[in-house]
Amino acid sequence: MEKNIKRYFPIFVLPTLIAFLIAFVIPFIMGLYLSFCDFTTVTNSKFVGLSNYMNTFSDKEFLNALWFTVKFALIAVVTINFFGFIMALLLTKGLKGTNFFRTVFFMPNLIGGIVLGYIWQSMINGVLAHYKVTMLMDPKYGFWGMVILMNWQMIGYIMIIYIAGLQNVSPDLLEAARIDGATELQTLIKIKIPMVMPSITICLFLTITNSFKMFDQNLALTAGGPSNKTAMLALDIYNTFYGKVGFEGVGQAKAVIFFIIVAIIGISQVAISRRKEVES
Repeated sequence: MEKNIKRYFPIFVLPTLIAFLIAFVIPFIMGLYLSFCDFTTVTNSKFVGLSNYMNTFSDKEFLNALWFTVKFALIAVVTINFFGFIMALLLTKGLKGTNFFRTVFFMPNLIGGIVLGYIWQSMINGVLAHYKVTMLMDPKYGFWGMVILMNWQMIGYIMIIYIAGLQNVSPDLLEAARIDGATELQTLIKIKIPMVMPSITICLFLTITNSFKMFDQNLALTAGGPSNKTAMLALDIYNTFYGKVGFEGVGQAKAVIFFIIVAIIGISQVAISRRKEVES
């Protein structure tokens, strides 16, 4: 059986490999090359060296978007995982209506980002109207509006992953802790959290990458206003590439930098979290 699998493995993997090369590898290599070029289309590219990258790091809007995205990601990752974990703890206590609440809390994740952005824009501006302001009058309103939106959309999804991890904790282990006189807090810190580290690794990775890649919600909620002060990295790249004539190369360079930042942060987080799993 194993010999047959090894014999026919290349035949079955070939279509997927070809699709991966066409849809990801080739475009990625072309995009990397174009980040060193001045171009309007792929066929008329002109190599300009590091000029696009120099323009990127001298672009105040890009640096502002980078700092804004980092601040947003830090707060969103902490709040989403905290509230998601708390809700998971509550919904694994055997309370009545647990399945109903799981469904309700998960539903926001099924709504598209553009739709969510416009819904929350209307609600937040409706509240701010009582104070005679809008989200576009001060960047802080847009910032916290996006934090609220991201939490509302992702907490339920993260909660489901934490529930799966908590349900895999051995009841015998928890019973032994209770017999030894461990309090609920001690059981949580010493047993439950270490045992759900694989779930924590996944949830941290998802929230970090989704926070950095946030685009459609940002576009619908504030569109970067006022004066691009609430534009995140993905939106700034989009505005540069499609909104500024002759800046396609700079936009491509920004995209490469964006990819490197997200890749480094994501890989580092997974590596650190995996060490905790081994220790536990």
